[in-house]
Amino acid sequence: MSSDSSLSRLQINHVRNLLGVRLEGIQRVNVFFGQNGSGKTSVLEAIHLLGMARSFRGSIKSLVTHGQDHCTVFGALEPRSTTLGVQRGVTGEVKIKIAGSPVRTVAELVEYLPVQVINADSFNLLTGSPGARRQYLDWGVFHVEHRFFDQWQRFQRGIKQRNKLLRRVKMPTEELAVWTRELAQSGEVLSGYRESYFNRLTPRFIEIMAQLAPSLTGLELRYRKGWDKQLEYQQALENSTITDIEQGYTHVGPQRGDVRVLTEGHVAADTLSRGQQKLVVCGLKLAQGQLMAEMGRGNCTYLVDDLPSELDLQHSSLVCGLLAGMNAQVFITCVHQNDIQAVWPEEKQQELAMFHVEHGSVTPLAGGSSHLI
Repeated sequence: MSSDSSLSRLQINHVRNLLGVRLEGIQRVNVFFGQNGSGKTSVLEAIHLLGMARSFRGSIKSLVTHGQDHCTVFGALEPRSTTLGVQRGVTGEVKIKIAGSPVRTVAELVEYLPVQVINADSFNLLTGSPGARRQYLDWGVFHVEHRFFDQWQRFQRGIKQRNKLLRRVKMPTEELAVWTRELAQSGEVLSGYRESYFNRLTPRFIEIMAQLAPSLTGLELRYRKGWDKQLEYQQALENSTITDIEQGYTHVGPQRGDVRVLTEGHVAADTLSRGQQKLVVCGLKLAQGQLMAEMGRGNCTYLVDDLPSELDLQHSSLVCGLLAGMNAQVFITCVHQNDIQAVWPEEKQQELAMFHVEHGSVTPLAGGSSHLI
C-alpha cells in the first residue's frame, strides 16, 4: 500500500513521564521544545511506538511509566481517517489495532506510518556494527519492494534451519545440501532486492550531500553482499561448508551484508568530524525518504531529536531546507523555542506548529491543540 497519510491526532498514555497527553490538529511540521527531561523526546518515542510497535531507545520496560503495567498510543491518520493503536506491556506483550480491528504482525502496521528517526543513535549508521546498516537498508527495501518481506522471512527460516543442522552434523549430508540450496535461492533473491534498491538510493544520497556538505569530496556508498561477489551464493555456501560445520553456523550470505560510507576511499567514521558525520546520517535518512516518495510509496514521517546538537546554524538551516522541501510530516525537538525557528526557511515559517513540553505536559503555542486527559 502507498502511505500518503499523516498524523492528525495523537493520544499518549503512560509513555515515560507522559501520563496522559492528547494532541489534536497536528500540522505538517511540529516542533516540541523544552528542557532536557521534560518529555519532548518521549513524544517522538510514542510516535515511533505507533509506527513500529517498539521504542527507539531503551527497553519496553523502561518505556512504560514506573508503576504501570502497560503504555498505549492511539493516532488518527488523514486523509483517510484511519486509526492506529498500539499497547505494550512491561513483560513484552504487544497489541495492535488498525481501524479498530486487531492485527497479528508488526509488518502490517509499519506500512501505515513509516517513521525515520534522526537522533544520537543514528550515528550507529557510520560507527556501529553492520547490523545497524543492514537494518537501515532493509527498512528502505521493505517500503519500496513489496516482495522483499516474504523473501526475508524465507531466508531467516532457512538460515535458522541450516545453522541448527550444522551444529549436529560432523560431515556434509544430503539434508544439509537441501537446506544449502534453499538458502542459496532465497539469499540470492534477497540480495538482489537490496542491490537494486541500493543502486537507486546512491545517486540521491550523493545529490543530497552535495547540498548539505559540498566540501566533502570523494564521498561514496559501497554495498557488500556478504560473500565473494565473483561467486554465485550457492558456490560460496558450498566453499564454506567445512568451516560452517566446524564452527556450527553459516559464515557467508546476506546476514553478513553491509553498506559503507567512504570519503576519498577511507571509511567515513574514521575520518569525519562529529558534525560531518551527523550531516552524512541526515543525508542517508533524507535520501531514503526521497526515494520512497519518488517510487510512489508515499511519504515517511521524520522524527528528529535535537537537530541543533553538533550542527552549526548554517548546516542546521541546510537540513531544515531539505526537510521543508519534502512533502513529509516532521516532528522535531529542541531546547529553546527559537532553535528551529531560526533555521527553518523564512518563507515556510507558517508551517511550524510550536509545542512547549514541561514536566510531561504539552502546551501548543501556535497551530494544533493539546491538553492533559
